[in-house]
Amino acid sequence: MKKIVFLLLTLLILSCSSDDGSDNNQFLPSTSINYQINLDLPQFSDLKFSGNHYVDKTENGSIKGIIIYNLNDTQFSAFELSDPNHVPSSCSTQTINGLTATCDCEDGNSYNIITGQQTEGEGQFSLRAYAIRRTGNILSISN
Repeated sequence: MKKIVFLLLTLLILSCSSDDGSDNNQFLPSTSINYQINLDLPQFSDLKFSGNHYVDKTENGSIKGIIIYNLNDTQFSAFELSDPNHVPSSCSTQTINGLTATCDCEDGNSYNIITGQQTEGEGQFSLRAYAIRRTGNILSISN
């Protein structure tokens, strides 16, 4: 009996797939992001308040930049600025209006910057999410 249980548990463990964090998006190349934002700096002061966002287009390892949104002072969301349903191009950089990120390509893709879900247009991918953690007044963003 013990051998059967051991065999079943072994098969169960081996059948589990690993989550390596990849989103299998053929449009967006893999990136490596690991940087910090200090909320005490003036350019990030809007992020100290719930409901505000900041678009970071610096050389931070992203493709087109990162959208950062303050959900409630302790929780933040961070997403890639490049439309996930287009190969990066001049029209795939999104603009933010309220809670909506919209690309300038002709299909009119729009996404919610809180959830990353597509709200208009066509495509199979949501915004590429980045991990974000707040420690004091430092936001650490990585993938």
